[in-house]
Amino acid sequence: MITHARHEGPISRTAAAPLVDLYAVVYAEPPYNEGPEQVDRFRAGIFEESARPGFTLITAREGDTLIGASYGWTMSAGTWWSNASRPAPAEIFGVAKFAVMEWIVTPQRRGEGIGKILIRQLLEHRPERFATLASDPRSAARGIYRRAGWIEVGETKLSWGPSMDLLLCELPLPTGQRVGDEQTRL
Repeated sequence: MITHARHEGPISRTAAAPLVDLYAVVYAEPPYNEGPEQVDRFRAGIFEESARPGFTLITAREGDTLIGASYGWTMSAGTWWSNASRPAPAEIFGVAKFAVMEWIVTPQRRGEGIGKILIRQLLEHRPERFATLASDPRSAARGIYRRAGWIEVGETKLSWGPSMDLLLCELPLPTGQRVGDEQTRL
């Protein structure tokens, strides 16, 4: 049986360990072909990311085994991806966005809908109007994002890796907000 859990705020080293292990398995595959150096970078960075405002982590476990995870944090108004090929549209730049940093499922469990549940639970009830993420255009995940309605709004070059497509999706209105209360939507 698969169970899901939600965690908000900084994570402990104990909680981070299975997430780092899952990251290592997922990103060892092509086209990423990441090794110990990239895994160590992820391990070191997860604590800083989890301390950011709005940090939320959703996990999927089967028994004690972590089989999937999605997490992100709030990118404040007036900020955008570093090294972006073009600035964010004004209506995006000027508001808080939810930055999805990871959305991963162990290779043996893909195609079962685990990822769909993870991202839905991560993004539902968010106060931000938009979500954004960076995706390797060579990955199979890029097609999943396109089919799910994420649109490309630019690209960025990682200091340690490949160019990434910057994607954006509009989030549903928070519960209780009426359509007439919203600003212009995409």
